[in-house]
Amino acid sequence: MAAPKKGRRSPGGQGRPGRTLVLILIAMVALVGGMFISGTSTPRLGIDLAGGTSFTLEARNQPGKPNAINETNMNTAAGIMERRVNGLGVSEAEVQTQGTNHIVVNIPKGTDAKQARQQVGTTAQLGFRPVLTTTAGTKTPSTTPSPSPSASSGKGDDGKKGDDGKKDDKPSAKPSASSTTQGRAVTSALKKGPSDTPTASGSTSPAPSGSPSPQPSASADEIPAALQKQLADLDCSTKQSRAEAGEKAAGVKPSEPVVACKDDGSQKYVLGPVAVEGTDVKDASAVFDSQQGQGWIVQMDFTGAGGKKFADITGKLAAKTQPQNQFAIVLDGAVVSDPRVSQQLNGGSATISGGFTQQTAEDLANMLSYGALPLSFKIADETTVTAALGGEQLQAGLIAGAIGLALVVVYLVAYYRGLALVALASLAVSAVLTYTIMTLLGPAIGFALNLPAVCGAIVAIGITADSFIVYFERIRDEIREGRTLRPAVERGWPRARRTILVSDFVSFLAAFVLFIVTVGKVKGFAFTLGLTTLLDVVVVFFFTKPLMTMLARRKFFANGHPWSGLDPKRLGAKPPLRRRRTTAPTETKEA
Repeated sequence: MAAPKKGRRSPGGQGRPGRTLVLILIAMVALVGGMFISGTSTPRLGIDLAGGTSFTLEARNQPGKPNAINETNMNTAAGIMERRVNGLGVSEAEVQTQGTNHIVVNIPKGTDAKQARQQVGTTAQLGFRPVLTTTAGTKTPSTTPSPSPSASSGKGDDGKKGDDGKKDDKPSAKPSASSTTQGRAVTSALKKGPSDTPTASGSTSPAPSGSPSPQPSASADEIPAALQKQLADLDCSTKQSRAEAGEKAAGVKPSEPVVACKDDGSQKYVLGPVAVEGTDVKDASAVFDSQQGQGWIVQMDFTGAGGKKFADITGKLAAKTQPQNQFAIVLDGAVVSDPRVSQQLNGGSATISGGFTQQTAEDLANMLSYGALPLSFKIADETTVTAALGGEQLQAGLIAGAIGLALVVVYLVAYYRGLALVALASLAVSAVLTYTIMTLLGPAIGFALNLPAVCGAIVAIGITADSFIVYFERIRDEIREGRTLRPAVERGWPRARRTILVSDFVSFLAAFVLFIVTVGKVKGFAFTLGLTTLLDVVVVFFFTKPLMTMLARRKFFANGHPWSGLDPKRLGAKPPLRRRRTTAPTETKEA
């Protein structure tokens, strides 16, 4: 019975503190190594510290919607742009309305300004239009275009160029799914030639092979002569010509047909009226399909009304031949994807597949998710922002932080003496963890360190020091009760642990609520405060406590050296309880 009692540790005791210290040191080395391997040795700075680019966008009414510029739509547009350029809300990109018809977007240095310009400039009009005919993207003198298999292949979403109008007698190595048909014959030309066009599908499988032949596509006679001429004159070969074509197409009413370019210039189209508007798309996401081996796909969910519209248009397209069994996803007058339909898609959801890479799938899903705006925007002004003012404020903030840290150190040394070494070592570990994690979060989630975030890190010094003080005072209370250092360290830990966890939970809860309900720069403060609060728990549990357990075995601290901060005499310790018990028999004998 005596053996188990001898091996039992006190509540909160830690038998192998050295292993815990080695564990956190390994974690620190791994984080520092990852920081240098990633090629980032400093945190990514926000626009107020590093400068950046500022865009001013001017809202314009869409054709047929003269009263679209209002407070509600402007706020909706700003919110969509905010999600697109800011992600989790800590990349320091700022989006805010200005006046009645302007939105200002600030992008910090280190962010791809070209990509950001595209993101904020293309979140306007999104629509699904049926394809009437298509041809190569260069300007041609012909006024009677007709659909061909090579014209419909073009450049797909996997980035590979098609035949661009050249005849190919080789059969398709990867035939598309059969379409629902009504018994009309198909020309021999449409039976041949590969196609890189993505395919739209629903939850059910495509129609099996052997189905009746699909309807032939519309001839040039069925397309108005004015559209035939516009298609022949349309030039999609250069970026400038595509931009001009996109701006012109964006100005056409949704109820009218239009000619448009593919966003890469490989094809040009005659498109029917908008069948499904972008506002009918509820959500879209890029998913890797490992079960059916389709690779990266884009999943779309529609609203109730949008699902009905999509089922109706896909039912009509499935009965036609390529390219008229395709629908074009048009964003700001440019065709970003043109999947073909093999069956009617019901259920309010659909999948687009066909040679996507991860990047192209995510880009298309992003456009589908956030491309539906009731307004169109034009970049009215673009300026470069310097970091002169932010640099001065940062310098002042760092000086204030250094003064605060120096005062904390002076207080710890004067009041806790030797224990100040434990506190300073813990602060150093916390600083290393905070710096490396902030640096790694830059390329990982786009985190940018701004002035409020620096303030959050400075506030964290006090939170971390408070945790040490709570533990030190619990140890001192145990020593005042007459216990030696080693039992005091272990008995004081459970009480200190509860206090530290409650205190850090309150701080983290405040940071979380602040992060949720605020916008702009304050999110950086809340994020940094929450991060450093979590790191405080890690440092106290995995560094401070094990280090105290090891130091309690050293004579300098165990014997209560006057400079250890744990001198029983200075603390007013009571005599040991065992001595009180031994005096009772002596008093009895004298009596």
